[in-house]
Amino acid sequence: MPLERGTILNKRYRIIEILGQGGMGSVYRAIDENLGVDVAVKENLFTTDEYSRQFRREATILASLRHPNLPRVTDHFEIENRGQYLIMDYIEGEDLRERMDRDGVMPEDEVVVIGVAICDALTYLHTRKPQVVHRDIKPGNVKIAPDGRIFLVDFGLAKIVQGSQATTTGARAMTPGYSPPEQYGTARTDHRSDIYSLGATLYVALSGTLPEDGLARAMDQAELTPVRRQNPKVSRRLAGIIEKALSIQPDARFQSTEEFKQSLLAAANSNIRRTAGELTVTPPPVIVEDDPDNPSPNGGKASNAVFITENPPAESISPIRPVNRPTPSHPVIQSRPLSQRKKNLGCILYLAILGVVFLTAGWFAYTNIPGFQSQLNAWIAPAAPTQISGFLFTPTPSNTPETTELTVIRATHTPEVTVESTPTLQSSPTITPTQEPTPTATLSPTQENEPTPEPAFLGNSNGEIAFVSTRTGIPQIWIINVDGVRFRQVTDLPGGACQPDWSPDGIRLVFISPCPERRELYLGSQLWSIEADGTGLTALLGSAAGDYDPTWSPDGTRIAFTSLRQTGRPQIYVLNLADGDITPLATEGSKNMQPAWSPDGSKIIYVSTQGTGERLWLMNADGSDKQPLTDGQFIANLPDWSSDGENIVFTVRENIGALPNIQIGKIDQDPFSPVFLAEENAPRRDGNISPDGLWLVLESWPEGTDHDIWIMSIDGKESRVLVDFPFYDFNPVWRPFVLLP
Repeated sequence: MPLERGTILNKRYRIIEILGQGGMGSVYRAIDENLGVDVAVKENLFTTDEYSRQFRREATILASLRHPNLPRVTDHFEIENRGQYLIMDYIEGEDLRERMDRDGVMPEDEVVVIGVAICDALTYLHTRKPQVVHRDIKPGNVKIAPDGRIFLVDFGLAKIVQGSQATTTGARAMTPGYSPPEQYGTARTDHRSDIYSLGATLYVALSGTLPEDGLARAMDQAELTPVRRQNPKVSRRLAGIIEKALSIQPDARFQSTEEFKQSLLAAANSNIRRTAGELTVTPPPVIVEDDPDNPSPNGGKASNAVFITENPPAESISPIRPVNRPTPSHPVIQSRPLSQRKKNLGCILYLAILGVVFLTAGWFAYTNIPGFQSQLNAWIAPAAPTQISGFLFTPTPSNTPETTELTVIRATHTPEVTVESTPTLQSSPTITPTQEPTPTATLSPTQENEPTPEPAFLGNSNGEIAFVSTRTGIPQIWIINVDGVRFRQVTDLPGGACQPDWSPDGIRLVFISPCPERRELYLGSQLWSIEADGTGLTALLGSAAGDYDPTWSPDGTRIAFTSLRQTGRPQIYVLNLADGDITPLATEGSKNMQPAWSPDGSKIIYVSTQGTGERLWLMNADGSDKQPLTDGQFIANLPDWSSDGENIVFTVRENIGALPNIQIGKIDQDPFSPVFLAEENAPRRDGNISPDGLWLVLESWPEGTDHDIWIMSIDGKESRVLVDFPFYDFNPVWRPFVLLP
């Protein structure tokens, strides 16, 4: 049972109030009767002999800690048949959870300041001899003092690392959402576990939402929702930093809190003082009320501060609060943000209104009032959103850039998609149509000025894109939906994997490995294939001979690729998958590379240095009738066909050092006269056309650093970032549509 108010501990500490209570014990505010000051008392009820010896040894280590962002451990003792107690400085103010309860999500700069301050404290702990790992970082253990200073509190689960031995002052416990996967069970934890928990804490401060549980993510039962999906106002750089800290694999996180801190400082929007202990945020409000039932040494007033508001194993454990302290009306840690709940209420009201309208319409129709039904349809039936590549695209006005909305829809297996003349209740009633993108006549994949895409049969493709990312430290192939969800890893090869290309049925990927980084030549690579779910890894060639640039033929029977196998120079070959035969197709000139099949399989466009520099060439699928396509005015490479065979996109540069951009042109135009998709000075390369011919996925790095995956309309008027991580992302390719039986 918790200690009662007025209890005297160790003939010195008089209990004033309970600050928090959990399965391992309670946290109290008390008065040090010898010194007349407030202290925090951390109780632990584990009393085995071994644990008692360990507690005494490690409490001495904790008592030696001195840092401006850490409370001091001033005393420790054990009460027989009761428990062990740590006495620490009592920090006035509020904890981070209370602040978010009151104010909602926090300003980005304040989140950075909090992150930097906690990193300072953790760097001090992690570099101690022996090392101290906190293991319980969460909003309830981050305190904001009345002067705005930040403290990391509660060493109840701290782990002391001495040589190869590691022990804890408290039993191992987890806080779902904040604990990394290695902290569950018997897995080894280290200082990078604190980096994960701090990342989760900052994620909550920025979004108001708890990140998906680490263990569930490690078991592929959940995926981390990107920070900017929760709060689009967060900068891309800061969001990427937080998401890196939340990597499932410790090796993919920041490897030290100092590295984490420097990244946070680089993402700050304002000049932050960097001297340890000087960092401050907005102080909490001062609330002072008389409470005769809750005496305090501060003139009979009870403080509104909380040292620790919860204890593991669950963040949901409610603290016992003094009666004079305001209690939040709702917890900030929710399954969805408060703004989302407001939207849900709006949706409910909207649906209720629709229900009334439909009932009214039915009544009028039943009574056969002439002309009412058609008028009702014109009044409430929305125009159909443009269906593109397996998702609904709702363009936004030109004065609100980077807010393109992509919503995944699952197509049924009916051969047509029609718009009913009578009102129907949509699954996403808040989607409203706006002006559709209109490609110019010279760029349109149809004969009309306005695209009229055919219905997209999604099957198991679901509007997905494969690409390569270095987020695990070495290039690997990943898949993501076009709305930015279901981000999942396909390959995990020691030598890396890159250059994916889908089989025509969208079931398998061909790729190359090893791939330690993005290169123009891959001397030791060979071709592999794998199922989209990461199973069925198969080597397609007997040995590595510098094989790369694979591309699947439209009928799925052959793979064209670049190889160094015969001449030591890049040349183009075709692998027959049925018998394993390899046939040379283009061996003239210094380099021939990057083949791409036409949709009907009759031709191959490729890059050659025959003549003047890198330019596009066209040949028949058997290697005959080779003709240059571009004139050599630009360096041209990385070609791709539209699914109707009419258009080609490719990457161009004025010279080797110039930024790349993407051009598109009609293949039957004489002379071939491509145009730039967009003229502004933002690098773009490696465009891949969606199956309906209306969209591109490409690689871009407009801020000059991180390479990200973007989606752009075929006319260049609409674009949005799809994969926005602080890593090198490249080689995007759209998954073909699949019609399931």
